[in-house]
Amino acid sequence: MELLPEGQRNTATEVQWEDQQKINKFSTLISKKDSKQAQLEKLKTEKEYLDDLNMELELLDEDEQIQYKVGDAFVFLKVSKALKKIEKDDEAITEKIEAIESLIEGYDEQLEELKSQLYAKFGKNINLER
Repeated sequence: MELLPEGQRNTATEVQWEDQQKINKFSTLISKKDSKQAQLEKLKTEKEYLDDLNMELELLDEDEQIQYKVGDAFVFLKVSKALKKIEKDDEAITEKIEAIESLIEGYDEQLEELKSQLYAKFGKNINLER
């Protein structure tokens, strides 16, 4: 005998091993997506910094020497060479951003598929929203 409020009945569905595997996969995908989202935000911020730096350097004389950070050290480079390096760095970051965005899209597709399967089976008895 169950102690439910009057007028309510038990609508619980038994969780099978396959269902638990889907729930676990959903959780894993959410964690991976969150990690990639954080990485994406970092890269976008870095890209903004590079764009700002590029604009500032274009205002300087091309033969003027500036300090350019490489790892933990600074080296003197002409503005024209620094601009080329910044352009290469910008292209590399853009490629990384596109790769991460496509990964996130793949995660979203898998998450939507799992959501539809799990909601179809468990209905209101499961909450997959944040």
